[in-house]
Amino acid sequence: MNKVYLSKSKYCQCVQCKKILWLKKYKPEYALQTAKDSVLENGTRVGNLAKGLFGEYEEIEFNENLNIMVEETKKILQNKPNIVAEASFNYDNNFCSVDILKNDIDGVEIYEVKSSTEIHNIYLDDASYQYYVLSNLGLNVKKVCIVYINNKYIRGENLELNKLFNIEDITDIAKSKQNEIKNNIETLNKYMEEHDKNNEPVTDIGMKCSEPYDCEFWEYCTRNLPKPNVFDIAGGMKKSKKFEKYYQGKISFEDLQYEELNPKYLEQINFELNNLKPKIDKGAIKKLLNSLKYPLYFIDYETYQTAIPEIIGTKPYQQLPFQYSLHIIREKGAALEHKEFLAEIDDKNFIRHFAESMIKDMPENGSVIIYNKSFEPARNNEIAKMYPDLKDDIDRINSNMVDFLVPFKQRKYYCKEMKGSASIKAVLPALYPDDPELNYHNLQVVHNGGEAQEAFLSLKDKSREEQDKIRHGLLVYCELDTYAMVKIWEKFNEIILV
Repeated sequence: MNKVYLSKSKYCQCVQCKKILWLKKYKPEYALQTAKDSVLENGTRVGNLAKGLFGEYEEIEFNENLNIMVEETKKILQNKPNIVAEASFNYDNNFCSVDILKNDIDGVEIYEVKSSTEIHNIYLDDASYQYYVLSNLGLNVKKVCIVYINNKYIRGENLELNKLFNIEDITDIAKSKQNEIKNNIETLNKYMEEHDKNNEPVTDIGMKCSEPYDCEFWEYCTRNLPKPNVFDIAGGMKKSKKFEKYYQGKISFEDLQYEELNPKYLEQINFELNNLKPKIDKGAIKKLLNSLKYPLYFIDYETYQTAIPEIIGTKPYQQLPFQYSLHIIREKGAALEHKEFLAEIDDKNFIRHFAESMIKDMPENGSVIIYNKSFEPARNNEIAKMYPDLKDDIDRINSNMVDFLVPFKQRKYYCKEMKGSASIKAVLPALYPDDPELNYHNLQVVHNGGEAQEAFLSLKDKSREEQDKIRHGLLVYCELDTYAMVKIWEKFNEIILV
């Protein structure tokens, strides 16, 4: 039997679902990348930084010919004691590169580095697989550890690696999983031998499709399901509940219309199946409008986050506001004004400059209209903590906030086209269908918040000309977010007059 060549990443994917291995080999064109560039970049940066956790180290350079890496590792390990990054090993077609290997006189220690702020079960499989490979090659593996991010760490003037990283010893767990790993590898080899290119394995979908990671073959594996189906129900329905209905054979909206479900899920189904007219609670809309005080400030933030805090006073994965768009209506009947802020990528004090600009642009006690009250106020509170001298103005802004998400989330305003979602990306085209000016898809550079983060971080490596193009794309995108809220406000005013 020709044994499958496994890496630690492939092994972990197969722990999630064996069919991933078959699909990657025979139908790779159906894979849809789910990981964002910023996530991959975070992982790379964390891995590179952690290499220096124990002082000086030697590194095995990546080579597409993995055997060269294995041979280079053998040479370097003879110079014990030493620390080796990306030490590479192959046992019986099972390959792994160890993030950090402490090579002592009497044995080795494995350190698997993760950019997460907690330990997930799949990390245990990852590190245990490395123990399996190394121990079967005859190395005395004394210790296996997971290195991960300490999200309580607040950066000072200098980055302190010993405080940024947590290290957890999982040696006993790794040892306890060795028979499981051996059996899994044997099962995978048998599985791939039984299923060639013309014999696709039949594997049902399940929670494994998104645990621990969203599978890149989800669209392929669900291609034959009716549309819409239980997985299209929006508004917070748990994935486990969706699979419960799926396994009961309640898959299409027709199947689900008489099920015992949360009323808002049934409402989405009912509107879809019966093409109902919009549901509008004019009293609730009028109450919201009456609560507003001029000047009206429509504001939206864009943020980015990194695993390694670069700004003094910030934590790993803290949402750092780098941009806002602000539309202003100073009094009833006044013309719409627009102001904006977009940080320079090399400005180390951009959070303060963001806050100062915002305070200057909103000097009066008018209503500050946002979309999703869990976001902007939280960022403001973090700013106030970093810069206590700005706290009074920040608190003033927070105290005036009004959330336009609420009427849609509470279904005071709902129509079929929203597809169960209260997201502004679903609401806006539902309220203004076929309006190209309000279509995020028509934007040239940035289309959503995730892309905004990627775009801003990409400025570091660009020429000024390229930066100008990306910055323009960011400004246009963020402006549409607040203009969208203005258009929602206008729609609310139309409704109460009808």
